[in-house]
Amino acid sequence: MLRRGSGILLHITSLPSSFGIGDLGSGAYRFADFLAETKQGFWQILPLNPTDPIYDNSPYHSISAFASNPLLISPELMVRDGLLDKADITPLPNREKVDYDSATAHKRKLFHPAHERFKERGNSCEYDRFCSDNAHWLNDFALFIALKSRFHGRAWSEWSDELRDREPDALKSLEEDEELCDRIDMEKFIQYIFIRQWNSLKSYCNQRCIHIIGDIPIYVDYDSVDLWTNPDIFKLDDEKKPYVVSGVPPDYFSETGQLWGNPVYRWDALKERGYDWWVQRLEHNLKLFDYVRIDHFRGFVAYWEVPAGEKTAMCGKWVEVPAMDFFDTLTRKFASTSIIAEDLGLITADVREIMNIFGFSGMKVLLFAFGEGLPMNPYIPHNVVRNCVLYTGTHDVNTARGWFEMEATPEDKRRLFQYLGREVPVKELHWELIRLAMMSVANLTIMPVQDILGLGGGARMNLPATSDGNWGWRLLPEQLTSSHARKLLEMTEIYGRA
Repeated sequence: MLRRGSGILLHITSLPSSFGIGDLGSGAYRFADFLAETKQGFWQILPLNPTDPIYDNSPYHSISAFASNPLLISPELMVRDGLLDKADITPLPNREKVDYDSATAHKRKLFHPAHERFKERGNSCEYDRFCSDNAHWLNDFALFIALKSRFHGRAWSEWSDELRDREPDALKSLEEDEELCDRIDMEKFIQYIFIRQWNSLKSYCNQRCIHIIGDIPIYVDYDSVDLWTNPDIFKLDDEKKPYVVSGVPPDYFSETGQLWGNPVYRWDALKERGYDWWVQRLEHNLKLFDYVRIDHFRGFVAYWEVPAGEKTAMCGKWVEVPAMDFFDTLTRKFASTSIIAEDLGLITADVREIMNIFGFSGMKVLLFAFGEGLPMNPYIPHNVVRNCVLYTGTHDVNTARGWFEMEATPEDKRRLFQYLGREVPVKELHWELIRLAMMSVANLTIMPVQDILGLGGGARMNLPATSDGNWGWRLLPEQLTSSHARKLLEMTEIYGRA
């Protein structure tokens, strides 16, 4: 981070909207206004890639590392831009949780008429330029989606052998398939509309001195366009199936570890290619965002590899990565200050060395600070370093109030009150934790919006190692009030983060 500041963590899906899921419409602009009013310099979000109900709509599971999520497109803005009539869009019941099924069904019905109207307008230089600039991922992505639809959602490894293996003659023959070509063009159009809406929102934020922090998952899913087009950079067998998968060993979140199940990289193959896939991926994300948080950073130094077919992550092993060479390649092209390393959990000396050599900002979470050994705890404010992002909590942990009410032991609570110098009522606890973060030397502090609101455990975004009931929390239109704004602005100014 280049300057002292603060910001709020709120994913796009959690924004208020009238269409079952947060989107890039009016709710996003109102939230940007709240950030500007309270002099927050940063808005952190989760990955923007397409999600899948198979994975509980997790933004960390996607069919593409480059494409964006059509569910986040605003129908209101499509009306404004003349791609739809107001009568085409129907508001959905305003629920406290994201209604992924209804939102998906409704928006899918809107894209076809919007695409038809767009084609009726004739040639668009802006659209042509978008397709040209993004051809390295867009063409294959659109084809992948069209073929997935034709094969009734089956994984790419179950397609005909010639398409599975991307034989040139088989791919070329598809160019004569009019129905398939129409679907390909519509998928490109959908990605174009997303980028137009996103760029407009990002510009609105940047003009108000608000920087966007995006998020890059370390891994991609097996049934993804990335595996289909780049099988050589993943550990796959002769049938193009993973023989080892990703995870983490037993840790704070799970006694048996976390078995993520994603294919893992062949770093030798990536190195031979000059890490081109990762260079393109980071370049793409730094066009979307001002800063990027790289999830599971320790996996770029050594990663946990589990034999395929295991039921837990306990029987894995650590495999080293050519980290120095990889990050040297990246930082010759991109500023190290644009990267935030997610370095939570058990972090070894070699990971710290890489972070220090390249100057990456790490992460600290205040909720981890009040266990045993508090005076030496790396997350306690008096031990926090300047070059880091200090969070009250993240999307993977409980809210501050939820932690206190549901997870903190009596000893944790006693240590917390000792550190504060007094006991505080539960209803005020979140502000005291925000104050501790704000007054620290950390260059940047981030608070989930749930902590600004003082919400309990029911507002938690995700519980790691579970696969149901996550990613659904939503901010209601009336929840952020002038009282919240005044309190947040006061702290932001008094602790020099405005």
